[in-house]
Amino acid sequence: MGLLLIIVVGGILGWLASIVMRTDAQQGILLNIVVGIVGAFLAGFLITPLIGGAPITSGAMDIRSLLASFLGAIVLLGIVNLFRRGRVR
Repeated sequence: MGLLLIIVVGGILGWLASIVMRTDAQQGILLNIVVGIVGAFLAGFLITPLIGGAPITSGAMDIRSLLASFLGAIVLLGIVNLFRRGRVR
């Protein structure tokens, strides 16, 4: 159940991050899920220790962990855009 929840929440967060970064039309639902999950892992290692709390991948679903995972997905999309286009939108 935990893995399914991470996939669903990661997909939603990846989709929201792609809307914020204006890359939603270029990627499908599968890439949204991948960006959300990888962004959650990235946030779990980098952002969550700075703001406190537990990462979303450990099963914590509070506002800090969701916000950190969302920021991680945005950072990941920014890095992907930098390598793909040569600039961050």
